[in-house]
Amino acid sequence: MVTGLMSQHRSLRGQGAIKAKRNVLKRFERVEVLKKRGQFKEGQSVLGLKKTKPDD
Repeated sequence: MVTGLMSQHRSLRGQGAIKAKRNVLKRFERVEVLKKRGQFKEGQSVLGLKKTKPDD
């Protein structure tokens, strides 16, 4: 009988474990950032959005 503990790979841990800042935004996040900057108008297509860096 083996009693050693196994560690869990870091990619399998829950979302709460992610603390690093993401540098890729989801589409709805990009729309919010572009709205704040005045570069997105209501009724505009959400497809083909400009590349957007997250605000710090």
